[in-house]
Amino acid sequence: MQIKYFYILIFCLFTVGLSSQTKLNKAYAGNGQDSSSAKKSKGFKELATIDMYLQFNNALDSIQVDTTLTIKKDYKFNYLQKDNFDLMPFANIGQTYNTLSFNAWDNNTSPLFGARARHFNYLEHNDIMSYEVPTPWTRLTYKTAFEQGQLLDAFFTVNLSKQFNFSFAYKGLRSLGNYQNSLTSSGNFRFISKYKAKNEKYHAKGYVVMQDLLNQENGGLDTEDIDNFTSGNEEFLDRSVFDPVFENAENILKGKRFYFEQTYGILQDTDSLSNNSIKLINKVSLEDKYYQYSQTASATSFFGDAFTNSINDKVKLENFKTSLGLSYINNVIGNISFAVNYTDINYGYNSVVLLAGETITNRIKSNFFGVEGEYSKTYKGFNITGKGGLNLSDTFVGSYLDGTLNLRLNEDIRLAGGIAINSRLANYNHLLYQSDYINYNWYNLEDFENVNTQQLKFNLKSEKWLNATLDLSNIENYTYFNLEETVDGVKMIEPKQYNKPLQYLRLKLQKEIKVGNFALDNTLMYQNVVSDEEVLNVPAIITRNTLYYSNQLFKKSMTLQTGVTFNYFSEYNMNGYDPLLAEFYTQNETKLGGFPRLDFFINAKVRQTRIFFKAEHFNSSFTGYDYFSAPNNPYRDFTIRFGIVWDFFL
Repeated sequence: MQIKYFYILIFCLFTVGLSSQTKLNKAYAGNGQDSSSAKKSKGFKELATIDMYLQFNNALDSIQVDTTLTIKKDYKFNYLQKDNFDLMPFANIGQTYNTLSFNAWDNNTSPLFGARARHFNYLEHNDIMSYEVPTPWTRLTYKTAFEQGQLLDAFFTVNLSKQFNFSFAYKGLRSLGNYQNSLTSSGNFRFISKYKAKNEKYHAKGYVVMQDLLNQENGGLDTEDIDNFTSGNEEFLDRSVFDPVFENAENILKGKRFYFEQTYGILQDTDSLSNNSIKLINKVSLEDKYYQYSQTASATSFFGDAFTNSINDKVKLENFKTSLGLSYINNVIGNISFAVNYTDINYGYNSVVLLAGETITNRIKSNFFGVEGEYSKTYKGFNITGKGGLNLSDTFVGSYLDGTLNLRLNEDIRLAGGIAINSRLANYNHLLYQSDYINYNWYNLEDFENVNTQQLKFNLKSEKWLNATLDLSNIENYTYFNLEETVDGVKMIEPKQYNKPLQYLRLKLQKEIKVGNFALDNTLMYQNVVSDEEVLNVPAIITRNTLYYSNQLFKKSMTLQTGVTFNYFSEYNMNGYDPLLAEFYTQNETKLGGFPRLDFFINAKVRQTRIFFKAEHFNSSFTGYDYFSAPNNPYRDFTIRFGIVWDFFL
């Protein structure tokens, strides 16, 4: 696998080389040898407007930087910096989230790394943006946390020339939390660079992302303490007096990813009537990550018997992937791309386990080739896109196909529909897991079948009428963690595969009604699962309704926004949380939900600064202490939090 490190070296030399070339060009301009270019750059800076600050996703769609204050900005002002409508956060910021809906579709052809409960704030490839800006742009995001901590995200990007941009950012969090042994600490560093040649033939971009997410774990409240919580006993309103299940455990997810992509135009024939171009595309990705669960001093009977008194479970994944392909663009035919890829996977532990005469291996290793392709075409208001991939492997059998048809009826109404098909192995920790706890050792690679998903999806967007999304999924061999019958009070969490098909329907509606300076924003989701057994549990109804007032004050120098948000989901068998696996599991013993959450907020915008003030869950003391994020894991009490987003354009 030495070829991987060769690619990393090329990436580093590429970045250094571009930086050196940019400095050289600046030196020439400073010596008067390119004064006209320098004057143009100065003029470009003087005339810079907000629509010239662009972000690019991995599909190379350009997105303008948005500094406005809308209700959607309030929804996104959280730890994830995403709308968390269907997520139920735990008591401390930086802990995990219980998912209230299920995303059945993905385009992966290989298993995902386990510890999915730690991945909500883990930046994936599609989360990384590249940039193009006329002047340096800095964004600082700050938000208070729970007890002795704060959240800060600092971002900076600059174009050293019109051809070369680089960006770097760091998001850091530390929060002690209100319950014993619930500290969270995380860091996400990213460096991104982007380059294009003056003749537009050569384009390149790359990034480095390094992340660590640490959580202290306490197993939630003891069953005996649930009554003390739900009764509102004044002696326990100070949540630090609760004795959790254990106070000596923590888990951590660490990862680093190197990515480099380059394209070269072999043929560029463009005029006013036709467009024919052929590009050579190369992509390289290397990701190393590990998950570790440790418990000092002594093991706990909560997970059953253990081989040793000091627990230290650690699993690693090394995933390398590279592809080489061609892209053809033609006005009549459309955009077509095809590539051959190579993947090398190394997942596992440092030792084998002998359990009841059975040897549990420590490693899943494979390398294989694959193919991938993509097509898109726009014609008279219609846009059709399709993409797919296939692994050429006997062990890691996997494929996906995703097709979508978009139609713009008029300036307001847009329709979309499509079909998606996916087949891949279950996640790695379903296939192989080792632990110092005896009950947490299994190997299922030869026993589990591929998870097969077929999905129909529809989308309607209209500001005048409403926004609606509908997806209907059929899932075969659904794989999940399940709570088995307990023996002597010991929790038995095991991976299971449901060998019958299940159907899952999800309908989401959103509409904002405005009357003068007042507005009511409504989001409603309906879900239904059809299966012979309760293996996939979701609430039937999720709703969020925000009534707010918005206006511009002080001669329009400040925008003010204030209101109340109502959150609710219906009662159901809520998934439980296992801190050892960092996974959620299906349980059918405890129904939770059916409680309201009310948040009062005051938001303001002055110039390029947005200020957020929120009284979270202010109804907690008078609507009943029955709010939980998972069985034995209470949700947050009433708290007041403050934060800002500050943009600098130099």
